[in-house]
Amino acid sequence: MSGGPLVVVGAALLDGGRLLAARRTGPPALAGGWELPGGKVDPGEGERAALVRECREELGVEVELLQRVGGDWPLPPSAVLRVWTARVVAGVPAAGPDHSELRWLDPGDWYGVAWLDADLPVVRAVQALAGPAA
Repeated sequence: MSGGPLVVVGAALLDGGRLLAARRTGPPALAGGWELPGGKVDPGEGERAALVRECREELGVEVELLQRVGGDWPLPPSAVLRVWTARVVAGVPAAGPDHSELRWLDPGDWYGVAWLDADLPVVRAVQALAGPAA
């Protein structure tokens, strides 16, 4: 029995106007592209809890989730992305097995990486929330 589309959660990690971008290692169609960190929600897991877990597993940090960004962002072929702004409360982000590189993008340079198609509209929405300094 399915409860709807597969849900993937993402974190727009912000620090003084900087945004954290993560470069994917795979799958081949996405490798080398930049995304907001996050991952799949496990069965029976809440979305916010999943995002906190994913940041711990992928980046080695504890985060505080702040504001939801938009609604459901489509992830072809049949998933949706749900994103929150967040801040690191413990640890320093480090690339895990899903990412070859992490980069804090300075205000005004948020588009200095090749965002994945699914993430680009989310980054624009985060920038609108963060204000003109971002």
